[in-house]
Amino acid sequence: MKTIKLFILLLPLFCFSQEKIKPLDINLTNYEYPYPVSFLELNNQRQDLKMAYMDIKPNNYNNKNILLLHGKNFNGAYWETTIKALTKEGFRVIVPDQIGFGKSSKPDNFQYTFQQLAENTKKLLDHLGIQKTAVLGHSMGGMLATRFTLMYPETAEKLILENPIGLEDWKRIVPYKPVDWWFESELKQNYEAIKKYQMANYYDGKWNADYQKWAELGAGWTTAPDYNKVAWNSALLYDMIFTQPVLYEFKNIKSPTLLLIGTRDKTALGKPLVSAEIQKTMGNYAELGKITQKAIPNSKLVEIPNTGHLPHIESFNQFIKPLIVFLK
Repeated sequence: MKTIKLFILLLPLFCFSQEKIKPLDINLTNYEYPYPVSFLELNNQRQDLKMAYMDIKPNNYNNKNILLLHGKNFNGAYWETTIKALTKEGFRVIVPDQIGFGKSSKPDNFQYTFQQLAENTKKLLDHLGIQKTAVLGHSMGGMLATRFTLMYPETAEKLILENPIGLEDWKRIVPYKPVDWWFESELKQNYEAIKKYQMANYYDGKWNADYQKWAELGAGWTTAPDYNKVAWNSALLYDMIFTQPVLYEFKNIKSPTLLLIGTRDKTALGKPLVSAEIQKTMGNYAELGKITQKAIPNSKLVEIPNTGHLPHIESFNQFIKPLIVFLK
């Protein structure tokens, strides 16, 4: 009987469809973030752009800061529970949406580089008067956090990498696809496709309301009349990820580093483009975490078992406890 009741409660999650998704504009002006959002005006590549960010300074501020960098399929909003826990401990938390993401500008054309995004992030910290901070990057944000730390070692007091992508060089095994190919792929995105991908790659086939709200957010703007602008920026970002690896420079990182690795994760870009045999060798985080820990000087590895690509969503307690210990 309990099983039947649970199934009835969960049924709406599995019956949800694109038609029930709340439409969102491409800058998410009709989506409320968990904390107040401000904007930094930038001029990049002869374009006036706006970079959205949350800056949360608690009353019990301990004079320590942490910068949270989101992944490719997300934005700053998904750090909500992490922000709450960190501010409770006295940390000032800065959470930008990178250009091309969330509430930030979506340029018509942009040469995406991790260096450009890192420079924009440094300008934000300078604007806020922050000279030193810990830097936490998840997924693609881990590649950006690595580049930021390499460019600004005097600013990055500590580096935290949460299931970062780019721990292996995919361009060595995945056939190159031009930006136009990625653009056409992104135009096909909808709720059903996003949910299917995230269930398979992030959550081991499981699904709940916490997972669903982030899939809904990603799907919301696929209904926007100018969604093609989001799709084009996404395609440019895929090209950046594939062609600008950071793993060869791990040995140059000087900041104390913590690797938080969900060991069930098998995320790897380009799997559909290679054979089943090659796919089996890609995204093995149970091994990649150990390899990366050996490559980064003064680093520590904390493995989070039975957890996929998003420890701070799927296994929050196992994620936040070692993070706070490391920061203190």
